[in-house]
Amino acid sequence: MIRRSFLAGAFILFANATLAAPPLVNPADAVAFMNTLWDRAVEVLNNKTDPTIREARFRELFHSDFDCAGIARFVLGRYWRTASEEEQQEFVKLFEDYVVFVYTARLSNFGGEALKVRGSRSDGDGVIVSTDVVSPGAASPMRIDWRLVSDNGAYKISDVIVEGVSMAVTQRSEFASVVQRNGGQVRGLIAMMRQKTANAAH
Repeated sequence: MIRRSFLAGAFILFANATLAAPPLVNPADAVAFMNTLWDRAVEVLNNKTDPTIREARFRELFHSDFDCAGIARFVLGRYWRTASEEEQQEFVKLFEDYVVFVYTARLSNFGGEALKVRGSRSDGDGVIVSTDVVSPGAASPMRIDWRLVSDNGAYKISDVIVEGVSMAVTQRSEFASVVQRNGGQVRGLIAMMRQKTANAAH
């Protein structure tokens, strides 16, 4: 469970960012970015002694390497357009809290996973970096494709494909189900996220 909860959790997230005039991207630079990001993530997740510091560093990682607002808009899907401005603003804030609080708790047992890059290729305005994530004692590695885009000269993760399944699309589908169960109202999803983040904070 830790292998899947780590990758389906820590890097749940991640929408296809759209750029009006995307700069050229370099697959070799993208590989270097992924290796550096993995090292930073491992350092954060291996900090078992101070949950407060661990959580704060995880939030910093999310801010610096993911398109927070773009991800939130993507996972809300078509309901973003029907949400009020106040609901949109609260959802963006709650989505960050949801990721930080919920997944730092879920990843508390992380340890020993290694990232091995299999290759990279250009993909429209982005780069796909294909990797294996090797867990101690696992019979086989987990195959992960990371889609990166360039945002003002810096790479951002825009989607993570775990064993062929897009985490961005999966999260959007899960949130859409919650909204539909609440009569198509975004406030039902917001209430659920408030509860989950409040529980995770205690």
